[in-house]
Amino acid sequence: MVEPAERPISCASCGGEVADAICAACNALQPPGQIDHFARLGVDRSYAVDPAALERAYFAAQRRFHPDRFAGRGAKEKTFSLQHATLINEAYETLRDPLARARYLLELEGRPLPGGDGQTIADPELLMAAMEWREALEEAETPDQIADIARRLVAETGEVEAALGTAFAAHDLDSAIHEALRLSYLVKLGSELKRRRAPGLARI
Repeated sequence: MVEPAERPISCASCGGEVADAICAACNALQPPGQIDHFARLGVDRSYAVDPAALERAYFAAQRRFHPDRFAGRGAKEKTFSLQHATLINEAYETLRDPLARARYLLELEGRPLPGGDGQTIADPELLMAAMEWREALEEAETPDQIADIARRLVAETGEVEAALGTAFAAHDLDSAIHEALRLSYLVKLGSELKRRRAPGLARI
């Protein structure tokens, strides 16, 4: 389980007490704290992330810690700035992606998504659904058939993301894991679909 840690209680430059990434006494940038992605961007820990709000939070954080702002500082603060920027990018890339966000929330809860590190997914319903999707894609021969699968995929993906939001809001982690596994299969299918789509086929 990932646990957020408190910031250092003393400034890395002047030694005074600090409660923020920038010391109020000497204005020195502090090293990034061991906080989760949501806290790093200043958004609520929730699956239901508003994309526009997340983007605003990301750009605000990047402006605050951009290395250009600390170009005239010492080597230590320049390094801290790069560390902040890297972690902010990582947080944004994780939280903006529905599947990555679900995986991360489950990791924070100590319930990593099965299927990694050689783990077997023991869910016959999911395995059967994935097999049916793949068979449909393999049998599709015309651009219209592929486009129909794409439309169905978009619709089911939306349903799964909505179900994930409901499960996380209710702290129903078993359901969240089930829906996240469904989403992982749909994402894989989407990648296969992109490889199969005919040149010039309209995006859906």
